[in-house]
Amino acid sequence: MKRRELVRGGTLVLLLGTQQLARGATIVAVRVWPAPEYTRVTIESDGKLISRQVLVLDPPRLAVDIDGIELDPALRELVAKVKPDDPFIAGIRVGRGTPSGVRMVIDLKQAALPQVFNLPPVAAYQHRLLLDLYPRKAADPLEELIASRMKESEPAPRPSAAASAAASSAASSAASAAPLPPAPAGDPLGELIAKQERRPPATAPRIAPQRTDRLIIVAIDPGHGGEDPGAIGPGGTREKDVVLQIAHRLQARINATVINGNPVRAFLTRDADFFVPLQARVQKARRVQADLFLSIHADAFFTPQARGASVFALSQGGASSTAARWMADKENRADLIGGVNVRSQDAQVARALFDMSTTAQINDSLKLGGAVLGEIGSVGRLHKRSVEQASFAVLKAPDIPSVLVETAFISNPEEEERLRSDQYQEQLANAIMRGINRYFQKNPPLARNRAV
Repeated sequence: MKRRELVRGGTLVLLLGTQQLARGATIVAVRVWPAPEYTRVTIESDGKLISRQVLVLDPPRLAVDIDGIELDPALRELVAKVKPDDPFIAGIRVGRGTPSGVRMVIDLKQAALPQVFNLPPVAAYQHRLLLDLYPRKAADPLEELIASRMKESEPAPRPSAAASAAASSAASSAASAAPLPPAPAGDPLGELIAKQERRPPATAPRIAPQRTDRLIIVAIDPGHGGEDPGAIGPGGTREKDVVLQIAHRLQARINATVINGNPVRAFLTRDADFFVPLQARVQKARRVQADLFLSIHADAFFTPQARGASVFALSQGGASSTAARWMADKENRADLIGGVNVRSQDAQVARALFDMSTTAQINDSLKLGGAVLGEIGSVGRLHKRSVEQASFAVLKAPDIPSVLVETAFISNPEEEERLRSDQYQEQLANAIMRGINRYFQKNPPLARNRAV
């Protein structure tokens, strides 16, 4: 009897101990990353958080119970971090939900597909609980590109009906006022022509012009973003910020370009500060049927002496140098830092995609890289004067020439300062644009069934 009581008492102690350990988790930071594609809510803590969630459809909201944490001020900060223009979140409410934890209710602006998952500590982050809110129906980026092109190519507005009638009447009057020479006697054909000319001209139906130009699409991939800041310079400059700025400048130049009579449009894998997994960047470029893919980065190294720009292409075998291999390994860790829901990834599809890269794609990528590298060398120092190769995950689109541009070493104080300057960003964007033009001059885009 006494043993049974001890066992029960021991069990109770163990349960209390487990609960006490769970209550030991402390919120370190909270963040909200709004974006058109999805909004992410991050709760960082010094211990793993256990959560349960329920999605309510009417009105749309996500209720999340988090065990083992207190209702502290850090968690209440989430309420103030929601921006009015957030496409998904209308507001966040936090309160005591259960005796052992907190309930958080996210009021939604639209029906969403939530993904809630945990990430272990990595880099500068401790444990993270991530809540990703995706739209139930994602926008089609290719349709948006074509729609923007069609809007620009719309004909000038037609004149009003009254104006058209007045113009037609004036033309008819002028025609009837003009004397017609009489047809010679015995000339039936001449008489028929004369009668036809006396009739008011018939209004021909307006036929919409058929556009057959081929839309050339260049995918620009600003590296990192959101939870993943990329490299950070000695002055605090974040790689994710400067590469997005350069990407926007390059986008403006591409959208103003026409190649061999064909309009060119830029597609950004991210156009704001949010994270995109490496595989998703490749899939996005393929979804819009991109002709080229350029990933923009700002290099970093152990020592501040390293400097200069580099261009990388994919390698099916080994890396072209130890530094290239190190760089690829570093960039390929972005998913660990940015945060990917492993359960939502189809590993088999990802493996198949990454094993499909062809020799032809790599050869075209080397040509593109050489053209871009040659132009970048005219505005700044090069770290290597030839295109390097390594197994970068983001370059593994099997059918798109793809390069990764390291614009400068952000870990070098002088180059960090240049990367932050408008002048250098403009020079880089111009140089990359010239490289794209050089590539297309020698390698015209293939014809395909895409008329706009």
